[in-house]
Amino acid sequence: MEREELADFLRRRRQAIRPAEVGITASPRRRTAGLRREEVALLAGMSVDYVVRLEQGRSSQPSAQLLGALSRALRLSNDEHDHLFHLAGHQPPAHGEAARRARAGLVRMLDLLGDTPALVLSDLGEILAQNRAAVLLHGDHTGFTGDRRYLVHRWFTDPAVQAGHPPEEVSRQSRQLVADLRATAGRRGGDPEVTGLVDRLQAESQDFRRLWTEHAVAVRRADRKTLLHPRVGRLELDCETLVTPDQGQLLLVLTPADGETRRRMELLRVLGTQEFAAERS
Repeated sequence: MEREELADFLRRRRQAIRPAEVGITASPRRRTAGLRREEVALLAGMSVDYVVRLEQGRSSQPSAQLLGALSRALRLSNDEHDHLFHLAGHQPPAHGEAARRARAGLVRMLDLLGDTPALVLSDLGEILAQNRAAVLLHGDHTGFTGDRRYLVHRWFTDPAVQAGHPPEEVSRQSRQLVADLRATAGRRGGDPEVTGLVDRLQAESQDFRRLWTEHAVAVRRADRKTLLHPRVGRLELDCETLVTPDQGQLLLVLTPADGETRRRMELLRVLGTQEFAAERS
């Protein structure tokens, strides 16, 4: 582990990021050119004290999980991400693991969308990154492990997920998820990650097994869905999906489909802002 080099790299990357790039509104009186340490800590989900110790070269060796969080918070490119791991004495993630990291350009787009909920997903429906508006809407879904990383798996094996949607929409959403997975399986023919997921879902869910045999194929793009939010109630959302050229990652943008949903989402944002202020006080 190269503590001094690591400390210098983290300081310079923090100072190079404008607050607006990560969705932070800077006041006219702000003196800090880049991000403050407490802002990096908040974005990475770690203590301010640990960020300080890292930047002063006084920390113990950070874990790979912590480095990944710092990489996302500092909006590192793929090369910078690998460099961070080398400085900390770790091997960068292998190719398959790296594919599960949201592209830096897509993460910047999340920040630019501001109060509009947006997510970056893999082609298997794993949420790789969310902006703050999406976390308020869905909760933080970036920490799942195993098969629970995949939305399609949670949908068919966790009743609480379907309960967040009106009963009349569940069947349609189920069919869309299976048809989308079928399209991915065809595009990635023979990929053990995909075939393994399909096999396990067929073993665990009779509903999935029935729908899979229908062999419906459809890539999700534009859609409308309804969420039953526990704090603000029913939300009608238009969903627009933008796909990267290699079809490996998707940017999902959610906008209110009617005036009532717009008002409820504004209320949700206010509630979240109040909680954020309470956390910082």
